[in-house]
Amino acid sequence: MSYKSSLLKTAIKWTPDMMVKWVANILLKGIVEFTALNFDLDARKAHVQATLYGETELIEVWIDGFAIISEENSHKLILQQAQSNRPWLSNLFSRIVGKEWKIPKIPQFQAHIELIAELLKPQSTGEAAGQEELIDRAEQ
Repeated sequence: MSYKSSLLKTAIKWTPDMMVKWVANILLKGIVEFTALNFDLDARKAHVQATLYGETELIEVWIDGFAIISEENSHKLILQQAQSNRPWLSNLFSRIVGKEWKIPKIPQFQAHIELIAELLKPQSTGEAAGQEELIDRAEQ
């Protein structure tokens, strides 16, 4: 892992969820309001609670396992598991989970996508198994 991606990973870990939620709510004002936004890079899990603008019901999304796969000159996103408290969104997830989705090339974001791809590269089976063992120990 490069110095840049290590530094970015540390910054993400140390940034309070409250601050991330606050910034996201400012950037997406009038579209969505986040009430919870939890992102764990090591466990590759995310949980989001949000209300769409003009709606009253809360939408919850749980994502377990995600990565960016780099191939020669392209990048693909893959989600391993995803679900929601909304049936229509869970149905949508069921159609995209487990499939590789090509990330379009946008010239002004190429340098950033390379860094993000390094940060979210697929975990080796040893790393994933070690993390599952730690989680099992913690639950006992």
